[in-house]
Amino acid sequence: MERGDQRALAGTPNVDGSARGRLLDAASRLFCQYGINAVGIDRVVAEAGTAKATLYKAFGSKEKLVEAVLEREGRLWRDWFLASLDDGQMTPVERLRKVFRLLGQWFGQDRFYGCPFINAIGEHDKSDDRLRKIAIAHKLQVLKRIEEIAREAGSADPVKLAHQVGLLIDGAIVVAMITRDPGPAKLAGEAFEPLLKQLEVYA
Repeated sequence: MERGDQRALAGTPNVDGSARGRLLDAASRLFCQYGINAVGIDRVVAEAGTAKATLYKAFGSKEKLVEAVLEREGRLWRDWFLASLDDGQMTPVERLRKVFRLLGQWFGQDRFYGCPFINAIGEHDKSDDRLRKIAIAHKLQVLKRIEEIAREAGSADPVKLAHQVGLLIDGAIVVAMITRDPGPAKLAGEAFEPLLKQLEVYA
């Protein structure tokens, strides 16, 4: 197993021991597992061992806490996924295939509850762009790296290929979340193979 892959099995690391850090840690666990609307402020502060006033002083509102959780979850996931994707000596095509192996490792973790961005938008008003903007910013960073790898692999349209990979990723995430089975990662990888044959350099 590669160094980056080992980080995938470690789960989300603990944040600092400050009150703000404990609140973020508690809110991340609770929101991801039970849903944002199902978890109230009282439960978050009880889990974090802080006062309600501390939460409002640190974040101002539950809505701002949700935004902070999504920003943190996205950063931690990208730190793992992108570092793991680039770890090791391999061709760009092999790196593209690795996307789906990494998904399978993530899906197999006890702490896998789906994509926090997909889940959050699913729970909220669909006309509210606040969370959508955070989700899109996260996904664009991931797609940018996949696009770069696709270009290195000889894709005639790396932007399109990156978005196709993104669709396969999101579909696999949703199915794995519903079924609690990491198998959709492998199926998504198999569905990606015909797209690889369009590359100028296929290995």
